[in-house]
Amino acid sequence: MVLLVALAVCINYVDRGNLATAAPLIQDELKLSNSQLGMLLSAFFWTYVAAMTPAGWLAERFGARRVLAGGVAIWSVATLLTGLAGSLAALLLLRLMLGLGESTAFPSSSKAMASEVPVAQLGLANGVFSFGYLVGPALGTVAGGLLMAKFGWRPVFVLFGCLSLLWLWPWLRLPERPARERGPTDIGTGPTFAQILRQRGLWGASLGHFASNYNFYFILAWLPVYLVKVRGFSLATMAGVAGGAYLINAVSALLTGWGTDRWCKSGRSPDIIYKGIMGLTHLASIGCMAGMVLLPLGGSIACLYAYEVVCGIQSPGVYAIPQIIAGPTAAGRWVGVQNTCGNIAGIIAPALTGLLVDSSGGFGSAFAVASAVNVLGLIGWVFILPRIAPMDWRTAAP
Repeated sequence: MVLLVALAVCINYVDRGNLATAAPLIQDELKLSNSQLGMLLSAFFWTYVAAMTPAGWLAERFGARRVLAGGVAIWSVATLLTGLAGSLAALLLLRLMLGLGESTAFPSSSKAMASEVPVAQLGLANGVFSFGYLVGPALGTVAGGLLMAKFGWRPVFVLFGCLSLLWLWPWLRLPERPARERGPTDIGTGPTFAQILRQRGLWGASLGHFASNYNFYFILAWLPVYLVKVRGFSLATMAGVAGGAYLINAVSALLTGWGTDRWCKSGRSPDIIYKGIMGLTHLASIGCMAGMVLLPLGGSIACLYAYEVVCGIQSPGVYAIPQIIAGPTAAGRWVGVQNTCGNIAGIIAPALTGLLVDSSGGFGSAFAVASAVNVLGLIGWVFILPRIAPMDWRTAAP
């Protein structure tokens, strides 16, 4: 189940990231300004964010497996049809459809893992999960970039949409496993939505998630354009450099997930481990963002790769933390809200970057904003988030 969920979010990021890979080609073909391109890159998140909390409720009401299957079908068709779009308006509508389908992925996956994976193995499970969604941009950028350089961007969207639909076959045949043994904090039907919304931990994690995602989506959306139009890379060279960076990110996440489980089993506190990781990685990201724009080409690429290592180290905790705190009865709704807040960054980062680049004529101010946002991550993960331990919902305020 964990492997198929990881494959689903890998496909998720391949399909959402293809537009960024194709951006230099689409921008030239449709004569788009940077502001228009930024709007197009952010449009996915309008429906993605709006539907995230309802998707968490649906996953708990109708089952994570069915909701995820429906979401994959919707976003695969949207990807396929993007290859046939002939205008900015059509691309916008299809990006909205893509966001609606992909909104099911993270709440459904977190609900499934919180229900079926033991707490002592959530670090590795989320490492595998993070590897999936972080290797997606690597695969999509390398394969998509090389294929687009040879065949153009339209056939690639049609091909990837068709391939995405194939995931449904093994998922629908996968037998259901019984929910993991319930502990004293998981008794009954779980908390009300009002109880979840009252938790300080939800809002600390949501603020931290926003900061983590701002840097991630800024790089994911604009790195291809930055490398091609500012650093002078060809499309094929850009695909290799960016794909390599995303692969480093994915491997870093997988190793961190394995390492955190080992540390927890050795008796170290999950609270110290996860908070320490989240705090230190945000500090490191500040320097990485500055170095990418200020240093010469070699130093800039080194800072890009350093950021991807840091981002990977951070990734398992983003979802392991709410799964530990919320437990099986609340993880779907908690992650739905947290992911809603976190992915507001996906609306802001691509669009704001386009405006800043158009107004200033360069990427300096955009990287400065990305660097500064990491301060919010420190505040959310380290200072607002309470102790990372399973929540006893029986004692929570009604």
